[in-house]
Amino acid sequence: MASKNIVVFGDEENQLSGGTNRVQTCSSSTPRNRNTIDDEGKKPNFLSFSERLGVPDFFCLDVWRASMGELLGTAVLVFMLDTIVISTFESDTKMPNLIMSILIAVVITILLLAVVPVSGGHINPVISFSAALVGIISMSRAIIYIMAQCIGAILGALALRAVVSSSIEDTFSLGGCTVTIIAPGPNGPITLGLETAQALWLEIFCTFVFLFASIWMAYDHRQAKALGHVTVLSIVGVVLGLLVFISTTVTGKKGYAGAGINPARCFGPAIVRGGHLWDGHWIFWVGPTIGCVAFYVYTKIIPTKHFNAEYEYKHDFVGVVKALFGSNV
Repeated sequence: MASKNIVVFGDEENQLSGGTNRVQTCSSSTPRNRNTIDDEGKKPNFLSFSERLGVPDFFCLDVWRASMGELLGTAVLVFMLDTIVISTFESDTKMPNLIMSILIAVVITILLLAVVPVSGGHINPVISFSAALVGIISMSRAIIYIMAQCIGAILGALALRAVVSSSIEDTFSLGGCTVTIIAPGPNGPITLGLETAQALWLEIFCTFVFLFASIWMAYDHRQAKALGHVTVLSIVGVVLGLLVFISTTVTGKKGYAGAGINPARCFGPAIVRGGHLWDGHWIFWVGPTIGCVAFYVYTKIIPTKHFNAEYEYKHDFVGVVKALFGSNV
């Protein structure tokens, strides 16, 4: 914890773990100075659109190597979370939602601690996309990470399918994300679950709360340094566990599996299991995307002295747009 540069869910230049384990980057994508103000303190450094977008990351082997941490981390995450979902409901406990949420919090914290030194510890498209908007990582790196997360989620779902019985797979849909299910009724099959609008709003709200209540601490280098990465990552796990508990308890609708807050986790079982898991699947992508954009707008509204006060992230979305139109500011 003695490092001067501690950034949880770090960018290309500073990976968490006290600065001892770093993902090396291509020199073409690394700025001369993290501060956008040059050494004279007046003239801003000009960064081209491709530099802002992080295009060189696509050709950087170390970025792709780092994405392997995201792939394997997400694979283990999907396997563990879906196993937890199935096992807690199969155990006939009085409060499966509560036990499930606690176990999810513990598993996520452990996995984040394992993956952070390798890639920054995202294992969730929400974190990667949000970090790209804020500018902590480039949009190019976010795309690579999200692709790796989706592939990892598919591998995790395949691993789960290989160890569970067909009856459990059918009953729990591989622990995937569902908005509605088709169930037998007195007069034929009926649809059970949540309305589309309700499910979408839950994804938006839960994603925003997730970013605001936990990831915000990781993005703010001052809080990350003061609290330490173990504390911050533990808070991330606890907040996610609480959101899972709330989303599955407040709605109380059979057929609705709760807020996904991780599109990759929903994507893996949908690819492997298919069927009704695709019904309303877009909600688990559109909702988090809107939540990420809302959180980014929040970071731009608040006074700069409260966030990112010492320097501006070169990949900030507004900076990318300005660079696209040739602005040097």
